[in-house]
Amino acid sequence: MDIITFFPAAGASSRMRGADKLARRIDGVPLLRRQVGRAREAGGPVWVSLPAADHPRAALLDGLDVRVLIVEDAREGMAASLRALARSAPEGARAMIALPDMPDIETGDFAALRAASEAAPEAIIRATSDAGAPGHPVVLPADLVPRLADLTGDGGARSLLKAEAARVRPLPLAGDRALVDLDTPEAWASWLAGRPGARPA
Repeated sequence: MDIITFFPAAGASSRMRGADKLARRIDGVPLLRRQVGRAREAGGPVWVSLPAADHPRAALLDGLDVRVLIVEDAREGMAASLRALARSAPEGARAMIALPDMPDIETGDFAALRAASEAAPEAIIRATSDAGAPGHPVVLPADLVPRLADLTGDGGARSLLKAEAARVRPLPLAGDRALVDLDTPEAWASWLAGRPGARPA
């Protein structure tokens, strides 16, 4: 069974104070489309959760070969998206949880995580910084995907990862790319300041 790369993108982007972080453009490409496209290039099925079928983020995915999961209770937090994944994933599927607001995760990183999971399918593969700080994406083995159905709140799969800590295998990625997420205007400004070639919109 293949590895589903799953982007929980049903959140309200509330910390952006009115802007949608996933619609902001880098070099002309909306962040959500940019990261989903990179995951598609790495291979395997890509799924994305959205808060409604007619949400503006749906247009950011036009033309991409992705499956969209609608999350009616998205206001609860990330757990609602993860429960939707658990309900829809076929038996035996592994799942890579990839946060859509992490612009430094590249196609090669998605591919490396997939390869690490293929080599150790019973392990939890967790991306880290090159110094070992735990980050994202995270690949869950097939037996843990159904347990996402029990999650609540906005803590993501943190409680599950803690309970299964003995199964975690870290996969260092270059620099801090496994840690950088852009969920506030300040984070965007800091990230762009360190990348003068990037063209925001």
